[in-house]
Amino acid sequence: MLANWITLSRFPLLLIIVLILYQGSPGIQLAGVVLLLAGLMLDTVDGVVARKKGQTSLFGSVLDIAADRTYELVLWVCFADLRMIPVALPLIIIARTTLTDALRSIGVGKGTAPFAQHRTPLGRFLVGSTLMRTGYAVTKVVTFCGLALTQALSRSPGTDLPLALPSMWSVFQVTAWLAVLFCIFRGLPVIVHSLREYWGIPSAGRAKAS
Repeated sequence: MLANWITLSRFPLLLIIVLILYQGSPGIQLAGVVLLLAGLMLDTVDGVVARKKGQTSLFGSVLDIAADRTYELVLWVCFADLRMIPVALPLIIIARTTLTDALRSIGVGKGTAPFAQHRTPLGRFLVGSTLMRTGYAVTKVVTFCGLALTQALSRSPGTDLPLALPSMWSVFQVTAWLAVLFCIFRGLPVIVHSLREYWGIPSAGRAKAS
């Protein structure tokens, strides 16, 4: 399906972006910012294509989340390694993502798509509402592209650029923490739902053994 191919195309694109971040010349890194924006925006494109062509599926939903997670984790770690954000940020993101995706896998194993696992109004708002999803997406895009742009400009010749870079860097530190807060709040309903739904319920293997 076209939507799944669009999602899959994001993985090699991410590899190119990472190589540019580490090895690209200043000019190539500036072009890499555009490439990074394109890779992030494809997350919206594949969803739109899937809905318009009636190609939505459980596999497509899980694949889309896998691509999102790969982008997030790789970019957070890269920018921390490049000393552009505190290492605490990727550590928080990794811990939250690992926990929520593991808990969501229980519902996926029962045939329920990840975003369809929340039944309370608050849970649906935090996880799936336009406000929360857009807020999280915008803060991530601004942070990742902003940090990539800051790095590219810091390596570009120009006498006036160094004066503006600290202010740019400070702005994107703020948006990075905002993105992490969005990530935490959107993960809380997953944890709460799983505790209510599955806590104390034995697995099939344990039930047989007992």
